[in-house]
Amino acid sequence: MSGQLLLILLAFLMVTSLVAMAGLWVTGRNRRVEVRLQELSGKPTELIRPKETSAGPIAAAVRRALPKMGERLLPDDNTERTLLRGRLILAGFYSPQAPLIFLGVKLLLMVTPVLLGALMGAVHIAPLAYCVLTGACLSIFGTIIPSFWLDHKKAQRQMALRRALPDACDLLVICLEGGLSLAGALQRVGGELRTAHPLLADELNIVQRKVSLGEPLAVALASFATRCDLQEMQAMASVVKSAEQYGSSMVTALQNYSIMLRIQRQQHAEEMAQKASTKILFPTLIFIFPSILIIIL
Repeated sequence: MSGQLLLILLAFLMVTSLVAMAGLWVTGRNRRVEVRLQELSGKPTELIRPKETSAGPIAAAVRRALPKMGERLLPDDNTERTLLRGRLILAGFYSPQAPLIFLGVKLLLMVTPVLLGALMGAVHIAPLAYCVLTGACLSIFGTIIPSFWLDHKKAQRQMALRRALPDACDLLVICLEGGLSLAGALQRVGGELRTAHPLLADELNIVQRKVSLGEPLAVALASFATRCDLQEMQAMASVVKSAEQYGSSMVTALQNYSIMLRIQRQQHAEEMAQKASTKILFPTLIFIFPSILIIIL
């Protein structure tokens, strides 16, 4: 077989992968909409808490194999392990098995292209050296993609928390004005935000459990700020600590901070709107000229 056939097969695999990813994205989006509608209607649904047995045997075997594969890439230095663990926490992965699973996925993406290239060369689809070289190049991308995906998850998580924080501050002010303590207000707000902002609700529940175990509220909020790496959350922890330390009004402090958060969110939205025209300019210039040439010729 010639190298042209190999390029055709690689193009077919790439297109098939893109179509599969698009299908999974659309399916996941429809599922999230359906879950949201079920939650708002108050009807019980199995989509909210899927059963563990719904996964197939292949997925279960992969879940069991990934931690064992990740142990081969687990660094011996405790500092590197701590850094990896910190990156996963910032992305929202708190499980003790998260580093092993992440490294297992990275190893899988590194080894699979080389093995597929060697297999294609062994059955004489293309020259063996060409197949192995192509697989090695793809494996390089396999080592980079997980890190980019992890950074993307971190950015998504921070954006969701940043958007939800002003609403949480307003609800905290209402609860405090109603006579609840700050710890009780956090518990109530965590329950109220379960539908609109589930991510922030989970984090507030973690804070509330730490307070219930005897940890000071300012320390628990500071830990939350460390987990999400948000300046807004660090400022909120400082506001709460200052109000407790100096005996100032917690309601007034949170009201002022909530107003500041809303102003920052509005400014960020305006900034993104102004950048949109510049970002769309280059794709327009890139794709409009081939279309014009096709029409003219």
